[in-house]
Amino acid sequence: MHTVWARANAVFAFSVSVTASVAFACFLTTHVLDNTRPATIGVDKAIVKNLKDFYVDQKKDLGIVHFSLKANLTDVFNWNCKQLFLYLMAEYETPDNKVNQVVLWDKIIRRGENAVLNLRKQSTKYYFFDDGSNLRGREVKLSLHWNVIPNTGYMWMVKPQSHHSFIIPEKYAIRKQ
Repeated sequence: MHTVWARANAVFAFSVSVTASVAFACFLTTHVLDNTRPATIGVDKAIVKNLKDFYVDQKKDLGIVHFSLKANLTDVFNWNCKQLFLYLMAEYETPDNKVNQVVLWDKIIRRGENAVLNLRKQSTKYYFFDDGSNLRGREVKLSLHWNVIPNTGYMWMVKPQSHHSFIIPEKYAIRKQ
């Protein structure tokens, strides 16, 4: 006869195997889903200021952007999606750096929360600093990216279907006296 500990070990090993199999099946059923959705981005206001950086005693460009965003991400939530991490990224090119990417805004949407975005004249959550004075007159592409955080499986990084381009003004904004 087997001891109580041997039987408990067998039951525990079997339950762990079943749980792992169900988790893997959960991952496989949502692995082939397309998580891209259309998003509409607009720029309501864009100005640039030249501010002194206190750490290196140089002047750097600060872009101030107010944007509008519309997206319906309700369909992205399925039974394996725990939450979405959304972020609005600005991408531009300067003579010093071919690729500059700056996250301007982010949001976490959990399961059960409203996943329909309708933002108007929203200011950025993070500063839009350039590492020099090369922001004026540049073309900037805004795009909405998101990560699908699942209950089990791979964390998807969803690339945007489209982007919105705009030009930063050539002249610096004048400070109010």
